[in-house]
Amino acid sequence: MRFSDLFSLILDNLNRRKGRVVLTAVGVVIGTAAVVTLVSLGLGLQKNATSQLWGISDLSSIQVSPGYPQNMQGAISESDIKKIDDSSIAKIQAIPGVSLVVIQDYFRGGANIGFERLESYASLAGVNIDDMAQLGLEASQGVTKIERGKVVIGSWIPRNFYNPQQRPNDPPPEPPDLMGKTLKIVLTKWSSDGVESKKTVMLEVVGVLKETRGPSDGNIYLTLNEVNAWNEWMTGKKIDRRKEGYNQLIVKASDPKQTTEITQQINDLGLQAYSPQSTVQGINSFFTMMQVVFGGVGAISLLVAAIGIANTMTMAILERTREIGIMKAIGASNKNILSIFLGEAAGIGFLGGIGGVLLALLISVVINTFASSQTGGGSMGMMGGGSLATVTPWWLPIFSVLFATIVGLLSGLYPALNAAMLVPVNALKYE
Repeated sequence: MRFSDLFSLILDNLNRRKGRVVLTAVGVVIGTAAVVTLVSLGLGLQKNATSQLWGISDLSSIQVSPGYPQNMQGAISESDIKKIDDSSIAKIQAIPGVSLVVIQDYFRGGANIGFERLESYASLAGVNIDDMAQLGLEASQGVTKIERGKVVIGSWIPRNFYNPQQRPNDPPPEPPDLMGKTLKIVLTKWSSDGVESKKTVMLEVVGVLKETRGPSDGNIYLTLNEVNAWNEWMTGKKIDRRKEGYNQLIVKASDPKQTTEITQQINDLGLQAYSPQSTVQGINSFFTMMQVVFGGVGAISLLVAAIGIANTMTMAILERTREIGIMKAIGASNKNILSIFLGEAAGIGFLGGIGGVLLALLISVVINTFASSQTGGGSMGMMGGGSLATVTPWWLPIFSVLFATIVGLLSGLYPALNAAMLVPVNALKYE
């Protein structure tokens, strides 16, 4: 039997019993719609959770700080702290997958930032690189290169400016455009007897970084040598890195997939390392389990639908026993009979899968529209990003239709085998 003849015969048989086929397919529609909707809901919750995490934009970055003993009783001495020294940096650089190690230190005193009549606050971060692009940061204005007397600022710095002489009813000042402007930095320190000393530094803004929703948004970046000089002025003594070590490192992995392993190896050196990747992996594991549970709930509906398909095909065989006998009498093989009934069962599953996917997409549109109206969100797109309650990847509808078809095929296997094994003479005698 040619495939075209087989396909035509299957369509004719399904068309003869429209009502029964539709009622059986409804169970598959409900099961498929449940699977697609629930899995899409889990994916939407996962995407919203990870996208709103602080500093989640760079999954290849690792923050390293000195190591402190865990669960240690009593006071911690200097010898108990694992310092970040040149030896530690060399060991980190030797870890496979590490592409860059950056020393970062902050000014440890008070700093007031002035621009015209406005004032602000920010973290003054010194780094031992001359281009912030090495950390994966991009400039929305100007450049990312820093040098002595020239700084690159985070995207939130202009928003932090305020007018110290502002009247109670006056509106807050607009964030100033600091690109190419000079900031007046007033550093403050206090002696042991409470005497205040100040130091004024003028810094030119040569670049404004794009927003990352990470620590870089609130930093003013300058050279490490300048920050070291200011910290020495504040403490009144020269910093001995061999004795004191460094306060912080930023380690970049060449591949975000290696970040978790590199983080663990740094922790094994006795230092404290953290990466947003570990947080993301924990969240992803939780939501993966949630999607499995959601998919299992939908699969129960498909199991019920499979029983319905098996029952429908069993009844169809009983009703068409003489027809099967006639087909065998004129030359149809057991394989032909098996193919016909398996094709009908798979066809019911396929039609139910298509209907279930369409119903699930409609339900997702309703859920996303409702969520948007409640949160004031923007436009919705079924297959894309954005802040969506449900997210349906391209592969999920295809997988669901294939799965529903396979469920139908397997459900019709036992009835089809019974039909194929009928003895022609007995089948012709059946009333």
